[in-house]
Amino acid sequence: MNPSAPAVHRLHQVLLWPLRLLPPAGAELVPRRPWERVLAAGGPWRMQEDEYTGGAGEFHERHYQEFVTFKPYVQRFLYGAGHSDSCMKVLRRDDVKRLRVQTHEGAESRELEVVHVDLYFFDDVDLAILNVELSADELAFDEAQELLYRFGRAYPGGWDAEGHPLHVLRHAEWLDRDGRVLAASDGAEREVFIQHVHRHRAPRIAAHWAFLLHPLLSEHEEVEAAGPEPVLRYRQVESYRMPLMAYLALDEPRALARADFIRLGLAAAPGEQGLPLSEGSMADFEARHCWDQFWHDGGSAPQTRYLCSGKTLVVVGRADAEFFRCRDRGVLAQFRHQHFMIFLIAHFQKAALLAYSDRLVEALRRLDIGDPESVKRFKRAIRAGFEGFLRFTHRYWFHSISEQAQARSLYAMCVQHLELEVLYAEVKQRIGDLAGYLEADSLRRQANTVVRLTVVTIFGLIGTITTGFLGMNLLAEADAPMWRRVAIFTVTIVLTIWLTLYTIAKSKRLSDFLDAVSDERLSGWTKLKIFLGVWFYR
Repeated sequence: MNPSAPAVHRLHQVLLWPLRLLPPAGAELVPRRPWERVLAAGGPWRMQEDEYTGGAGEFHERHYQEFVTFKPYVQRFLYGAGHSDSCMKVLRRDDVKRLRVQTHEGAESRELEVVHVDLYFFDDVDLAILNVELSADELAFDEAQELLYRFGRAYPGGWDAEGHPLHVLRHAEWLDRDGRVLAASDGAEREVFIQHVHRHRAPRIAAHWAFLLHPLLSEHEEVEAAGPEPVLRYRQVESYRMPLMAYLALDEPRALARADFIRLGLAAAPGEQGLPLSEGSMADFEARHCWDQFWHDGGSAPQTRYLCSGKTLVVVGRADAEFFRCRDRGVLAQFRHQHFMIFLIAHFQKAALLAYSDRLVEALRRLDIGDPESVKRFKRAIRAGFEGFLRFTHRYWFHSISEQAQARSLYAMCVQHLELEVLYAEVKQRIGDLAGYLEADSLRRQANTVVRLTVVTIFGLIGTITTGFLGMNLLAEADAPMWRRVAIFTVTIVLTIWLTLYTIAKSKRLSDFLDAVSDERLSGWTKLKIFLGVWFYR
């Protein structure tokens, strides 16, 4: 603990939880507009009309500044163009108003304001991102650190000897506007979580997080026998620890020790004055994780420092600086708008790439090369994945999103720490390899078909020339009775069909014989043996 650390006068904590959407039972693909299924379920979610589609009175200067931060192609992705809709759809629920938490055993309970709970969907990407923003005033620094460290985990990482859940909040309750409990955490129910992993080979989502996502259900969440089919199911694509953003307004940011900044930047557990990791591993922390252009005593927002580790984006500054706390034009407005969008884009890109990789693994796992239907489903899945990846590349993959130095730098730090370029190249190669395999397999099948047709044509040509030479007819049956001509025609067509099918069946060996005939290095006896091998195994 750091007893000399300044108090936190204002805290904003933003969580992003990317989830892969799974197809309904019996379907191969997720519906094209999954948000419509959520709205049709009649739950607490409603379509959020943002400031761009709502009334003019709701559009403020902070929204304008957010818009002009990004390059045109990013603007079209986030906000649409003209009267066309954005590629990003947002649902919001307004029933959850506060969060009551007990961070750890023995700590006092505290209530935090729930600013909003949103669910993001994206065209042509089977992905949903849960977004939760909390705020609180007048916290001890250690309490703020506990919240950053413990809140935003989908389930406990384990339990101590007394059965208390590790690394998560000791207890959490979502409250409505009247203070009624809507859902509570169940991290202390150790056996329930353990048995779920034993039975399904997948973790169980804690009750308070499952409640927020309803009517979406986790992949293995059970429903009552008489209950309706779930709207959609979801699966984790990343760690159980959700990416987070944090805004901290302090009395004196420079009073924080280096270890405090490292814990904030990594969202590590509060501890003693020592570093949370070895000195060697943290030697370049400032160079890799800090953006310090405003980390000085001058300017409108003095002593403002940005910390980024990919999984976290934290801004720390002086509470008495008006520009730092301004929600319309200052750092707080930038944090909740521009910087949130930067963080969202980076984690959307990573989650989408991981979801595509997961789809490939799933398609390969379900492949049974002995089952023609399984092979067809595999081919459809790979082609759909390839087409989806192309759309993702051209609509959502950006190397640069802004010309503004701060936005460009923060996005570059997120990309670097999340290793997005490496992940993109890896997924692109995997999808390309499978698509190339399908193309090669298709060409191989076409080549085999051409070989068979060529063999049938060559051997059919012998009979055609023989019977049609100079228009000669072996059987003069032109004046025969009708029944006789019909009988001869029927016998002839049946024999022709049988001979054609038989030739196709033997086409591979006949093709080998034709290759042998054209090979001048082979003797006549060898060619004869190859010909006899058409009917007898050599």
